[in-house]
Amino acid sequence: MNQIPTPTEIKLRTTSRVLEIAFDDGARFELPFEYLRVFSPSAEVKGHGGGEGLLVTDKENVGIRGIDPIGQYAVRLNFDDGHDTGLYSWSLLYDLGRNHATRWARYLERCAAAGRPRRV
Repeated sequence: MNQIPTPTEIKLRTTSRVLEIAFDDGARFELPFEYLRVFSPSAEVKGHGGGEGLLVTDKENVGIRGIDPIGQYAVRLNFDDGHDTGLYSWSLLYDLGRNHATRWARYLERCAAAGRPRRV
């Protein structure tokens, strides 16, 4: 059975708008707030039918007001646009960090295809 890496450090960097997270396997990621918001695990974003989920746009300047720990397995991110319903498990945060470049490239493709290019 594979052990899920667990965070050893989580830092909210509000000026640079990144969540810095280090894991016990040595991995360290800097996850932009916008990236975390558009890939929220909430039903509102993911939808209920599988697939890529809802395309969330116009979040270039979103902030995170706070982080709430959820047991020993996740955090809830409180975004300043009012979104706070997704639980970011350790495995999801690790996956978002490890696959950041691929996921972000696909997001930008989806934005362009929908005629909603990023504003910055």
